[in-house]
Amino acid sequence: MNQIIPNLRQLKCFQAVVELGNFSRAAESLHTSQAGISHAIRDLEELLGARLFDRTTRRVELTEAGRVFAASALPGLAEIEASVRAVRDLVELRMGMVRIAAPPLLAATVLPQLLIEVARVYPDLRLRIEDVGTDMIAPRVRNGLCDLGVGTFSPDEDGVEMQRILHDRMMVFVAPDHPFTAEQDIPWARLARQPIVALTRESNIRLLTEFGFESAGIPLRPHLEVHQIHTALSLVESGAGVAVLPTYAFAALRGRRIAARPLSDPTITRNVSLITARDRASSPATIAVRGMLRQVLRSMVPDTDQQASGGSD
Repeated sequence: MNQIIPNLRQLKCFQAVVELGNFSRAAESLHTSQAGISHAIRDLEELLGARLFDRTTRRVELTEAGRVFAASALPGLAEIEASVRAVRDLVELRMGMVRIAAPPLLAATVLPQLLIEVARVYPDLRLRIEDVGTDMIAPRVRNGLCDLGVGTFSPDEDGVEMQRILHDRMMVFVAPDHPFTAEQDIPWARLARQPIVALTRESNIRLLTEFGFESAGIPLRPHLEVHQIHTALSLVESGAGVAVLPTYAFAALRGRRIAARPLSDPTITRNVSLITARDRASSPATIAVRGMLRQVLRSMVPDTDQQASGGSD
């Protein structure tokens, strides 16, 4: 049995005649000719095998078949139009939500600035922030639980597309009156007699710190161990010690009296990247937010390609 499916133009013409009760006014509302409206209605009636309107010189009224058809077809047409508007809103960034996974430091420092920028440019977009461990970011993006991830990842991370934002280099963070601030970079071996504020072994940063000390041939004997970069920086600011942290810790330096110098011999670098799922098309909102996040990160964290040695020194 052949399916009987009116086209969208026929339905729009039928809707206009029903709502306006007149073929000429319906033609004006659709910016077409009265003959075009009449032709579309005639084709629709032939398709359905029933007359839809009783026409007189003074008025147009629905037939019984027309009333039955209108009761079912017009709500469906309204749903189609609402669906089209919703998709256009998504494409034109008038609505939508982007879910971002980030490690706690970036979630607490960079993403609030991103929220401000997105609200300014796209006030109807919503962001959902998930502050999770770095090892949880790629799986959440890969499985569709988040649209976008930011952090440091293995180059061969499976199932994600990776976009490098900047180089991240291991640095030593010190109080502004520390002797290290007079130098451009600090060899790892110079840390041998320093009171080290280290992150705990659960952190990937701790692994890089241990590698740096081992490569320099000196033992790592932390003076203090903490879980969070914010805590390490507070201890540095108080003069309790020096901390070995990556460049993106600069994002947490706002207003703090702390200086930082890159560590050398060896130079340990990695990439800070944005990731999206490889097998999922990114929404227009995700693409827009990804570009804005890239700009915010670059404004808040120096790229070590430029040998930044900032801070509040």
